[in-house]
Amino acid sequence: MAERSKAVRNIGIMAHIDAGKTTTTERILFYTHKSHRIGEVDDGTATMDWMTQEQNRGITIVSAATTCYWDNTQINIIDTPGHVDFTAEVERSLRVLDGAVGVFCAVGGVEPQSETVWRQADRYGVPRIAYVNKMDRIGADFFAVIKEISDKLKAVPIPLCIPIGTESEYEGNIDLIMMQEMHWDQDPEGSEIRYSDIRDEHRPVADEWRDKLLDSLSSYSEEITDLYLEGEPVGAELIHKTLRKATIAKEIVPVLVGSSLKNKGVQPVLDAVLNYLPTPEELPPIHALHGKKNEEIEIQRNDKEHLSALVFKIQHDREMGMLCYLRVYSGVLKSGTAVLIVNDRKRERVNRLLRMHANHHEQIPELRAGDIGVAIGLKLARTGETLASEGYPIILEDMDFPEPVISVAIEPKTMSDQEKLRSSLENLRKEDPTFAVKENDETGQLIISGMGELHLDVLVTRVLEEYKVEANVGKPQVTYRESITKEFTHTETYQRTLAGKDHEATVTLRVEPQIRGEGNHFESELSGGRLPAKFQDAVRRGVEASFPSGIIMGYPSVDVKVTLTDAKYQEASASDIAFEAASSLGYDSACRNAYPILLEPIMEVDVMCPAEQVGDVISNLSQRGGHIESMESRPSYELVRAKAPLVNMFGYSTTLRSLTQGRGTFSMEFSHFAEKTS
Repeated sequence: MAERSKAVRNIGIMAHIDAGKTTTTERILFYTHKSHRIGEVDDGTATMDWMTQEQNRGITIVSAATTCYWDNTQINIIDTPGHVDFTAEVERSLRVLDGAVGVFCAVGGVEPQSETVWRQADRYGVPRIAYVNKMDRIGADFFAVIKEISDKLKAVPIPLCIPIGTESEYEGNIDLIMMQEMHWDQDPEGSEIRYSDIRDEHRPVADEWRDKLLDSLSSYSEEITDLYLEGEPVGAELIHKTLRKATIAKEIVPVLVGSSLKNKGVQPVLDAVLNYLPTPEELPPIHALHGKKNEEIEIQRNDKEHLSALVFKIQHDREMGMLCYLRVYSGVLKSGTAVLIVNDRKRERVNRLLRMHANHHEQIPELRAGDIGVAIGLKLARTGETLASEGYPIILEDMDFPEPVISVAIEPKTMSDQEKLRSSLENLRKEDPTFAVKENDETGQLIISGMGELHLDVLVTRVLEEYKVEANVGKPQVTYRESITKEFTHTETYQRTLAGKDHEATVTLRVEPQIRGEGNHFESELSGGRLPAKFQDAVRRGVEASFPSGIIMGYPSVDVKVTLTDAKYQEASASDIAFEAASSLGYDSACRNAYPILLEPIMEVDVMCPAEQVGDVISNLSQRGGHIESMESRPSYELVRAKAPLVNMFGYSTTLRSLTQGRGTFSMEFSHFAEKTS
């Protein structure tokens, strides 16, 4: 076995919905003796799907964190959701992981959401290994999945083992490194592996894939190239060492195979995690911003550095309060010590530190560099905050989350439920950065917004059932945006007498449209001599405060550039208040004359359906204003990719079920905002 540090691995399990992530994690917990029985998603007994709704729906909603030990190495595992509505859970988990296991279905192959999470992992530079699951299913094809990983994910997959048999004939694997057959006995729930010599009928295919393995690895090791060309045997140690180096460099993806449900193939995945995924110390230094000096610095990932930790998730617990999941990048965080929440410049005390096992926990005295754990007592922390020591305020890179695109109105049934509702929504907002709560100024209604129908449905159900709030919930509504299409210049004068003092200012603003997706922007053409800096700042504040309140319909305005071109003021009556008010009113008037438009969210829709129903699916998408972008034939289904307005996609899951006799599935994620045409 390859030489490796007996340290820590921080890994995530990621995949498309229904590829078997949670089932695989359940097996890992069983084989590492973290649980005494295997939980099943289908029975609602999965350890990692501990939330009632996860058990009822059979899906993972929140990233569950757990710690287990394999071969004297601590493995911190985060089981992430596969459903696209919970993309923020995947995003913030990948941000703090050092490696990941991508789970692929042997039947479905590289499905749309697999591509999404793979791109997210690329963005955060996370080394990966792949595990092809469900080899026992009808239509399973390991070699087709290998080709898809190469073609669709632009990765270099290197199989370390190949399956013996397929579908109901699947019986075990051939280990291409040790060149042995591996079989799992069913009696002790697959916890024992029998190794045997490769049978004659399997020898040709084993030799073929062993040659492919060595041929691929020869690109990353001159030593392997020389031995291979000379016909000399290549030792397992050298193969492990080369695989590890190339995996950590993100040049290759080692691939394993099995059937988690049938308890076959999981232990080699654990071995691969230890053999090929990095320890925290092996990763490059972290880039951070020094809060006081405002300059970028590099932090070494060890205990001797100053403390730096990132809060990547917040969860509300009825008994313990706010649980702050955090990753310590450098230094040591001790229980009972005070830390600085750098982004807010607030000081708080960590009362207790916990190591989590799904929704169970154990108390620990400290978290060291590379550790993932939970802090209790931080009331002000939010997702994406950096914790540091007071003398060394550093800010780690923040996380960006997509805009919520769907809203519902929610109101308490009685006055006594009003405070409970606000409190529960505030807790959920702290937990989920893609969940927004705002009060409608005109009606006083609370409007909650999220990433999709399922996302909002889950959040509303949590308010009603988990927090026991009696509330009325409206129908889902699309969250629009507003923008402008023409350039317009407007001069606004503000004059008021407030508390016996005159306030007066005149500003000239030019508004013009930006390219879609560039965002809002303010700039000033005036020098400090023509308008003092403090008044220019007041103009900026007035304009930026007006962006969220829209132009005509009250939706946030986007992609608008505002330029301050001229200003007039009298020393005696000029004030911040006057310039802020003049710029806000001026922005509003200028935009109303710049041909404003309404923008609607366009969604990227991936539909998987049987070939015989693909015509009906395409026809229905076209009726909903969808534009078909591509079609792909897969072994067991057709994949239709389209873009469609969100407003026309409400209730689509019910329609798709009836069109495909319940066999079709789809995923939908926000693509962009476009001008509303009808």
